[in-house]
Amino acid sequence: MERESILIIEDDELVAKTITRTLKVDNFKIKTANSGVEGLKIARRSSPDLIILDVIMPGMDGYQVCKELRADPMLEDVPILFLTAKSKQEDKIMGLQAGADDYLSKPFNVDELLLRIQAILRRSKKIEETPRPGTKASKENVSGFEKFTSRFSNLFSSGNNGKDAPSPEDQHLLQVNAYTLDKRSFELDTPHEGNLLLTPVQFDLIYHLMSHPDQVFSPGQLLEEVWDYPDDSGSPDLVRVHIKNLRKRVEADPSSPSFIRTVPGYGYTINSAKNGRA
Repeated sequence: MERESILIIEDDELVAKTITRTLKVDNFKIKTANSGVEGLKIARRSSPDLIILDVIMPGMDGYQVCKELRADPMLEDVPILFLTAKSKQEDKIMGLQAGADDYLSKPFNVDELLLRIQAILRRSKKIEETPRPGTKASKENVSGFEKFTSRFSNLFSSGNNGKDAPSPEDQHLLQVNAYTLDKRSFELDTPHEGNLLLTPVQFDLIYHLMSHPDQVFSPGQLLEEVWDYPDDSGSPDLVRVHIKNLRKRVEADPSSPSFIRTVPGYGYTINSAKNGRA
């Protein structure tokens, strides 16, 4: 069975061949590039389903390539997995802030790499199967959207602070306090910034938290339930950076968040109480 297409941008020929050999066993379609410039050209021609991107490369490094990809309307939603020999936390955070979906430190275990790739592609597929408003798919394939949302249907009332269940035409909306998430348009209506179009990862994360208001999730739980990673894989830093970036967008004062709260020693929760503080 033909699998998704993956672009490997890696200047180390041995590493590129090792990844290629591993992924071809699972029938992924593979393209490789040994520089950032070549990788951008291939990505723009082929629109891959996932990009594995090395950080340290001559010329344009991985951070620059990632920013270029995120600035391209045709490639801005393509998942990016960083491979980095830099082990410092600030280096990994820098990669996530540049727009990467995840990172894996070198040297890496090929089995863990494969698990990360499979998890990222499952998340990406879930987003793609939810049609954007105004598209042909959104008008003619309503059943696909309903399948996507059905497993959360029993949670709508808990996200509306005791209000009556939403009418059928509002089933795609999820509300907690003054925040309303539109699952068709991937937009979050906020009291401070108005409507914000979320990235796929931001949408997955806020959707999960808003579906369980006042429930505290540890970074490990979020890695399993949002990122779909197996137990004891993935880094809590990934969650922390995405929470930080999300707060910058949705909170009136990101340094003192009132909506996405931190419960010290435990994790994160969406606050359903008005005027609550972190």
